[in-house]
Amino acid sequence: PAVGVPAYAGVPLRDADGADVRFVDARTASDRCWTEVGASDGTVVVSTTLDAVAAAAGELVSAGRKPDTPLTVTVAGTTTRQRTWSATLGTIAQTLKQAKVLPSPDGGRPVIAVVGERSAAARRDQLSWFESKPLFGWKVLVPRTKEQSAALSEQLRSYGAVPHEVPTIAVEPPRTPQQMERAVKGLVTGRYEWIAFTSVNAVKAVREKFEEYGLDARAFAGIKVAAVGEQTARALIAFGVKPDLVPSGEQSAAGLLEDWPPYDPVFDPIDRVFLPRADIATETLVAGLIELGWEVDDVTAYRTVRASPPPAETREAIKGGGFDAVLFTSSSTVRNLVGIAGKPHNVTVIACIGPATAKTAEEHGLRVDVMAPEPSVAKLAEALADFGAKRRDAALESGDPVTRPSERRPGARRRRSTT
Repeated sequence: PAVGVPAYAGVPLRDADGADVRFVDARTASDRCWTEVGASDGTVVVSTTLDAVAAAAGELVSAGRKPDTPLTVTVAGTTTRQRTWSATLGTIAQTLKQAKVLPSPDGGRPVIAVVGERSAAARRDQLSWFESKPLFGWKVLVPRTKEQSAALSEQLRSYGAVPHEVPTIAVEPPRTPQQMERAVKGLVTGRYEWIAFTSVNAVKAVREKFEEYGLDARAFAGIKVAAVGEQTARALIAFGVKPDLVPSGEQSAAGLLEDWPPYDPVFDPIDRVFLPRADIATETLVAGLIELGWEVDDVTAYRTVRASPPPAETREAIKGGGFDAVLFTSSSTVRNLVGIAGKPHNVTVIACIGPATAKTAEEHGLRVDVMAPEPSVAKLAEALADFGAKRRDAALESGDPVTRPSERRPGARRRRSTT
């Protein structure tokens, strides 16, 4: 910790000149140790506790270090709970008091203090890479199926957030599988010209049915494959199928129809499209394909059902403002989260993947702060990170401390961010 924590706090311990660095454990250091360290003008790394930092600073001043020597104090180093304060040996006690860190029942928490010019605030501002992440320390609620939330959670972690996955949707087979079985057999017997996938779950449902019958991606030979968006396309590629059609514009049913070719009896030997979907109807796509001259087998490939409620502690955190943000990736995640856990607190930043999801959130009394510029979970996470970065920059410019949304009281309405 004595080496790793300063690196995470933006305080380099070494330079090209190999300047002297000394390490001291304040809890066991003798008077002789303090005297030797105080006589040096090099960097000193002190392992101590939060409520003993001022005493350690006093020992160094008594041993000969100047009171205006820069000092950084880091608590919970290398974790997303990390916090660092910059001061001097003579002002650290007042700095921690003004930050309302002390007095505290957590005063016994271990900290790493770095003393010397390397800890100068201006230098640290340039090198601090960890705490300056746009969502550093944010607790972000990810209400999706567990399988779908992994990639999103990993992206949020790269922005410094602490994702908390709460499954709101469970995916189950259709109640009557016969229609799906006939359609999959139709893929093999040449019944379809096209198959259109509107979700990752649809890809998974067809893939599972293939495996049940001992089939693989070769069964798609001679069939054109469409995907509603990049995420669905990636699921197909993982299955060994490169889609022939992915919307060039909006990644939605409407965007898919914009690029879908009309049926041509001269060039299209078969006029039928297989549309495996959830038990929620897809009238827009079906009607659009029929208008383009295609026959559509609109087949329920899977059902989405409301998941079980999360633990009481999580429900209380949702309703009580314990989360800094929540990401909604569909209208069903909005309805299901509110249904199983309650409405998120007013201080929680609400981020939605698109206009339809945002409308559902507003219908449930939620204020939408962030909307993805395009319907993609990756773009949604990016939009939230941009929101967090702007919020951080605004605090720094005004001289206010950088806080998380859950650390403030409800205030004025925030404007929605779409960048």
